[in-house]
Amino acid sequence: MQKLIAEFLGTLWLVLGGCGAAVIAGADIGYAGISLAFGLSVMTMIYAVGGISGGHFNPAVTLGLTAAGKFKKNEALPYIAAQLLGAIVAAGIIYIVKQPYPDDLATVGAFATNFYEQGNILPALTIEIVLTFFFLIVILGSTSSRVPAGFAPIAIGLTLTLIHLISIPVTNTSVNPARSSSQAIWVYLFNTDSIALCQLWLFWVAPIIGAVTAGRLYKKFLDR
Repeated sequence: MQKLIAEFLGTLWLVLGGCGAAVIAGADIGYAGISLAFGLSVMTMIYAVGGISGGHFNPAVTLGLTAAGKFKKNEALPYIAAQLLGAIVAAGIIYIVKQPYPDDLATVGAFATNFYEQGNILPALTIEIVLTFFFLIVILGSTSSRVPAGFAPIAIGLTLTLIHLISIPVTNTSVNPARSSSQAIWVYLFNTDSIALCQLWLFWVAPIIGAVTAGRLYKKFLDR
């Protein structure tokens, strides 16, 4: 239960910090500010509760670590459930604070939802797979016993910042199915015309492919 509470709180803070910055302050802070908000959110919570749960805050990370043999398979589903719940609660908080009108939720990318261009999903698939792949490589490498302890949260936070700087214009950056699901669900609740929920499948499939591929490759070729 301690681990699940930690994952719930960590994912809540990640979504509240990152997506909250995008929805509430995005017009003022721009892509760079939003990217930094995501990086700072994950870094601070890894320091806060990473010692309890490992600091996944992301279903793709959980499955990637499982594929690498760094996490127990029987704990994966409870972790993912806690992450989803934390993300959904965070999106609800953002909605209450922002209070968007239904018309504000109809545009592509509204409420920090993820998206891909209709009829051209290859760029979105490619960038989400590749960036999640490298996110897991950094996570696995920086938490290795071969690296000085205590610096992994910084490396992971900076990597997530860089990922957002690269991919916000392409997909609004997912690399995290819980983050994508929470925003899409809240948008759909208040505007069923939104495409966010219809496109959500990609933001589960692509990050999981990237993460699991990275986990298996790391286990086979890079792990000692």
